[in-house]
Amino acid sequence: MSKRTALLRRLMEASALPDPASPSSEASPDPIRPLPSGPGRFADLLYEVRDGVARITLNRPLAYNAYTTSTLHELIGALRDATFDDRVGVIVLTGAGDRAFCTGGDVKEYASRYTVRPHDYWKYMALFRGAVEGLLRCGKPTIARLNGITVGGGNELHSACDLSVAASHIYIGQVGVGVGSVACGGATQWLPITVGDRRAREMLLLNERIPAAKALDWGLVSRVAPSVRGPDGLVAEPSAEEIERAVKGRNGWRIDLGPLDDTVAELAQRLLGMFPECLRYTKQQTNFWKELAWHQTVGHAQDWLSLHFVSLEPNEGMRAFAEKRPARVREIRQALAEGGNGEFPFGSPVRNCASCGATGLPADFPYCGRCGHRL
Repeated sequence: MSKRTALLRRLMEASALPDPASPSSEASPDPIRPLPSGPGRFADLLYEVRDGVARITLNRPLAYNAYTTSTLHELIGALRDATFDDRVGVIVLTGAGDRAFCTGGDVKEYASRYTVRPHDYWKYMALFRGAVEGLLRCGKPTIARLNGITVGGGNELHSACDLSVAASHIYIGQVGVGVGSVACGGATQWLPITVGDRRAREMLLLNERIPAAKALDWGLVSRVAPSVRGPDGLVAEPSAEEIERAVKGRNGWRIDLGPLDDTVAELAQRLLGMFPECLRYTKQQTNFWKELAWHQTVGHAQDWLSLHFVSLEPNEGMRAFAEKRPARVREIRQALAEGGNGEFPFGSPVRNCASCGATGLPADFPYCGRCGHRL
């Protein structure tokens, strides 16, 4: 064999694709397979795959399963794992405990970080978009297991799922206009095509709470499972008073999520009995109106919300929520009615200091914030 032939053979061997059956290829990680999801992988989530179902649990019960920036990072990763894992045929999204499915973004984080650095909210919204689109585009049917309060961004994550089962003690709602924000991460886009225009406006403009039975009647959820258990057993249609007793565990009343789990499991098993590629494409086709409304608006929403965080409304609304006090909405409206400013806490940044040369000082400041000179 000539040196030229030997060299060509070595080059061909070096460039050849590895044999999938060879021991050496088994040792190399497959980049398209999900990462191991053992203990320590997630801090804010629980992730489990069993019998063809991936269960993702938002695990911040002390914060009513509100998500932080870190939670969204983890949720994107968990959805990616479930998407790539061929053992998984159905994805279930739920919350820990029995008080809340998810109450949206952590308003305390909003108040402490994103009202201080509004520029970063654009990045945060990119993560939320990633989580929502992960649910929309995972190629597998998703079930929202509504184990408790489902409001704000929690309802938007719920709305991104294909099916949902609500425990009978829960309620669904939006809170954006009450805390200085706008629910344009799925709610403004999808509620009108889910429940109709008037009902959507009732939820979005008035922040009405929709109990489970009404949510089923409106088409917000697919099923309702009894979850209020009294001394005489499960109550099929619990009253508000009975729900309160069960939530607070009074006089032998309690929340029982067993029927919720049974209903979710029954739906999951029915889905697992369907052909997976047909399910994937049916989901893609059925997503048409959701995707159309989403992509026509969400980019604008991401930019507008990040700019809006500079203004007075989110600063006041988020801080009032974090401080557990009523927001000063009337004062803002009064200032506008009197010809004042509703965008800046202390007036427009238009004053200058003749003493130190500072510019852009708030119009309502009597003294310079830099040198203290009277303006």
